Amino acid sequence: MRLGQLTGGDEAVAVTGFAIDHRKVAPGTVFGAFRGTRVNGEDFIAEAVRAGAVAVVAAPDAVVEGAVHIADDEPRAAFARLAARFFGPFPATTVAVTGTNGKTSVVEMTRQLWRMAGHHAASIGTLGVTTADERVTTGLTTPDVVTFLSNVAGLAREGVTHLAFEASSHGLTQYRTEGLRVSAAAFTNLSRDHLDYHGDMGAYLTAKLRLFSEVLCPNGTAVIWVDDPEAGRVFDLAHARGNRLVTVGERGNTLRLVGREPTLLGQGLVIEAEGATHRVQLPLIGAYQAANALVAAGLVIATGAEVGPTLAALARLQPVRGRLERAAIAPSGAPIYVDYAHTPDALEAAIAALKPHAGGRLIAVFGAGGDRDAGKRETMGQVAAARADRVYVTDDNPRHEDAATIRRQVLRGCPEATEIGDRRTAIATAIAEAGAEDIVLIAGKGHEQGQIVGDLVLPFDDVSVAREVAA
Repeated sequence: MRLGQLTGGDEAVAVTGFAIDHRKVAPGTVFGAFRGTRVNGEDFIAEAVRAGAVAVVAAPDAVVEGAVHIADDEPRAAFARLAARFFGPFPATTVAVTGTNGKTSVVEMTRQLWRMAGHHAASIGTLGVTTADERVTTGLTTPDVVTFLSNVAGLAREGVTHLAFEASSHGLTQYRTEGLRVSAAAFTNLSRDHLDYHGDMGAYLTAKLRLFSEVLCPNGTAVIWVDDPEAGRVFDLAHARGNRLVTVGERGNTLRLVGREPTLLGQGLVIEAEGATHRVQLPLIGAYQAANALVAAGLVIATGAEVGPTLAALARLQPVRGRLERAAIAPSGAPIYVDYAHTPDALEAAIAALKPHAGGRLIAVFGAGGDRDAGKRETMGQVAAARADRVYVTDDNPRHEDAATIRRQVLRGCPEATEIGDRRTAIATAIAEAGAEDIVLIAGKGHEQGQIVGDLVLPFDDVSVAREVAA
């Protein structure tokens, strides 16, 4: 492909690929040089050109010699648009999901519902790239734009027609999800997270809203969980842009949740839609799982599915890895659940989901990640102290922070908790203590397969550990 075909100009030079890492530049590459919080990509322009870059996308005042300078005040966005033209075509139907909690579950449930409707569907997010046949882990909720677009194009070549992806606040701010025609976008909820990056809740919400103000097609559909306090902001924005609205929740107009009854292994839902009442046995526990399932149903309906069959298909949803996943049964008979909850709101929701199913105590094992928003740690401890009956505070992913310091910050909110630094020992102790009527919740890491300590990723899977110590 010629560069002029991408830019709309007359540059005849051949383009062979795109890169934002100068070490991945080969002859014919378009290099993206961006100013970041830790690294300034402009410092590597000369090296990229020497390696064969034929064009550099950078700010207007960047110094580019020996290659075409594609100047833009927002070079990340310009780079993404060019990369999309290079990598396309993409799946015909694409939807995106943003919010603090629930993104992973919603995109995976959306994929499952599409598959049940006969579509060749895939999802991209925290769990990786998931299709009906395989899963490829990417390690990031929203990978860099080159990886993202090349993965999506690869899915299209494999016959995938329907794609759901997570749009994280980082990804939206850094233009990692540009270039696709997003026909429907969903908002789940907003609570404290990533303030180490965004600074305050206003900036965090603004980052989320970019999915609706810029990424969603002007004639696309906004799917909104309207029971969240910030849903009104999304509603007003979508209404102002003329987007079609699909609202779900207890106050929803499209899918109204009018009843929810916990059962032994799930919950019965009563949903009003299109003037009819639908009763669904959802095989997942917890109010937030019901919310995720209804948002997913809203996305599927927004992309052309009929309401009745879509709601009926909710009864066949499979659990999402690391999201209230029942990992094992303790020797006493107590069920052991693993959940990704790593924010105060998510931890409270996970405990609330399990509480109705516990005849005895709810035993929680959790910690907090290092190099992340430290302000939420004490609040997570307060949530555990208020909602759980027994609490063990342990290590999560300490990263480059002192693990003991992180635990002390969590313990300020739950001073009566038991502190056990080694995560495996904490899990084993909680399981050994659990009685037949108790439930054990292991929170924070969910699907993750490793524990990050310094620059090392040590093998660690909460589900596998729970099964081993419970055996």
